[in-house]
Amino acid sequence: MARAIVIGAGIIGCSVALELARDGHEVICVDKAAGPGQGSTSASSAVIRFNYSTYDSVVLAWESFHCWKNWPSHIGIEQERFAHLVNIGFLMLDAPVISRQHTAGLFDSVGIPYEMWNATDLAERVPGIDVGKYWPPKALEDDAFWEDSEDSLGGMYTSDGGYIDDPLLATVNLAEAAIKAGVEFRYKSTVTSILKDARKITGLELNNTETLTADIVINVGGPWSSHINDLAGAGEDFTISVRPMRQEVHQINTPMNLIEGPVIGDLDLGTYMRSTPNGSTLIGGTEPECDPLEWVEDVDGINPNRTQERFEAQVTRAARRFPLLRMPNTASGVASVYDVATDWTPIYDKTDVEGFYVAIGTSGNQFKNAPMVGKLMAALVSETIAGRDHDVDPVVVRGHHTGKEINLGTFSRKRPLNTDSSGTVMG
Repeated sequence: MARAIVIGAGIIGCSVALELARDGHEVICVDKAAGPGQGSTSASSAVIRFNYSTYDSVVLAWESFHCWKNWPSHIGIEQERFAHLVNIGFLMLDAPVISRQHTAGLFDSVGIPYEMWNATDLAERVPGIDVGKYWPPKALEDDAFWEDSEDSLGGMYTSDGGYIDDPLLATVNLAEAAIKAGVEFRYKSTVTSILKDARKITGLELNNTETLTADIVINVGGPWSSHINDLAGAGEDFTISVRPMRQEVHQINTPMNLIEGPVIGDLDLGTYMRSTPNGSTLIGGTEPECDPLEWVEDVDGINPNRTQERFEAQVTRAARRFPLLRMPNTASGVASVYDVATDWTPIYDKTDVEGFYVAIGTSGNQFKNAPMVGKLMAALVSETIAGRDHDVDPVVVRGHHTGKEINLGTFSRKRPLNTDSSGTVMG
């Protein structure tokens, strides 16, 4: 078996490290933070849903959902506390960039139960909601934002789905299982160089001082992933690029339990909403065209505080959908950095540098898939070490819970752009 180094101890990095160790590899997981899940993972809304634009993405989310439902079993060791799936369902409101028919066809193929709701259903099933159609999303400064709706919308509902109550705890669960399986974690460790013999990985350097040898390095560096690719000299054959983007998620504490469930994706107004265990509401954005995207050059130099402007925009949009919601006097929430792929579909692949693998472009919409991404990457490593040409004959992984196959070619670095993508965090 190989000696592997996983760069990144977020939810996906910890999952990858665990599954590699379970496959018998000697694994070290390094992270510049002081502990697991302290980057973008801890700022995740941790939403569980299945609305993706490709078959394999839907299967990945559905299989991962069953891992979350059986989380203690997935972790495999006794722990003091486990993260918990709050299974309150998911509702995707109608919007032109999300095709009901396309999604329904995928759900039918995978076997995911769903319901199609019209405006009457929506009003009856989600008390307090405004069923008006406001597309396209508009800036608050646009007078058209405040105009009355002249039409109504419905949505697509799944009774399964919801959110994970504590994303940081979920990461700690995985890290503790990984340690039990033999993984060594190295925190406060910045990768300063990736070592190669010609085009083959031999190890990496930490903090400009320490060298670790390895046969395999897996880049799960989140917003730092592009920089890590550059250190490895990988990326020239990528057809899909990744780029860091600053994002904010806000929390409002009044009124209590306004949105108890389901989780709501509202691309019609450019936002999403979910409840929290303490009765407040999380509100995030879906990258509407009326809002400038905050691309980041210096990940370490971003403003780590939520801004009043973004807070007012997202909460006011949510209040348009739920008129009883009132704007708090003080902004509350978190700011973090996403690692965004061109088509909002991640890259789970090897590279043209022998022994260098990537699980990148994941931020914003892949937290839910972390339990299975570890298994995908472990299978990819094992198959390619054994001589399989993944670029020609993509690795396929069968889900234990659903029996459905996931073709990793969908997440190839060389894939055609996913034209069915919504072009947003929804994928």
